[in-house]
Amino acid sequence: MPAPRATLPAGDLARTVVFAAFIAVLGLFPGLYVGGSAVPIVLQNAGPLLAGCVLGARRGTASVVLFLALTAIGLPLLSGGRGGIAPFVGPSGGFLVGWIPSALLAGLIVARLKRANLPVLLLAAAAGLLVDYVFGIAYLGVYLGNLRTAAVQSLVFVPGDAAKVVAVALIAAVVHRALPGKLVGSASRGE
Repeated sequence: MPAPRATLPAGDLARTVVFAAFIAVLGLFPGLYVGGSAVPIVLQNAGPLLAGCVLGARRGTASVVLFLALTAIGLPLLSGGRGGIAPFVGPSGGFLVGWIPSALLAGLIVARLKRANLPVLLLAAAAGLLVDYVFGIAYLGVYLGNLRTAAVQSLVFVPGDAAKVVAVALIAAVVHRALPGKLVGSASRGE
């Protein structure tokens, strides 16, 4: 007899949908193309990190997958009003796909360490961002035909992304403090 499927309670489903919407709202800030890079600097990549740090691996990843699915079917949810399949096969495609393991890893770190304090959240957000870089730079290297060029072009993202990691950790710490025991990494809740 097959095992019953796990379902998301209404509260978890609502949090998942709200975070997908939050990632979309971050897309209202336009992307900035710097230094001839084919990939824009966006605020939106902070959304998956925050989703993982606050919602955990399963719900945070689900919110990112929902957001990317809505984008892929044509909703203009990415920075600059981009949507459809084109952003996924263009130069930023690897960074977009990298949002999924980014949220997953950030959520796993917070859940496994069972603490949602600032150092753990900084570690989770930084690790999530590094995973996104691995996917993004590897894909951009294939797209450009030169991995070294892709890596050098991606250096332009580092200062802003470092600031986003700190902001995500601070915001997540405040959210965890405001909702003790209700989120991933809380002492009374498992992930």
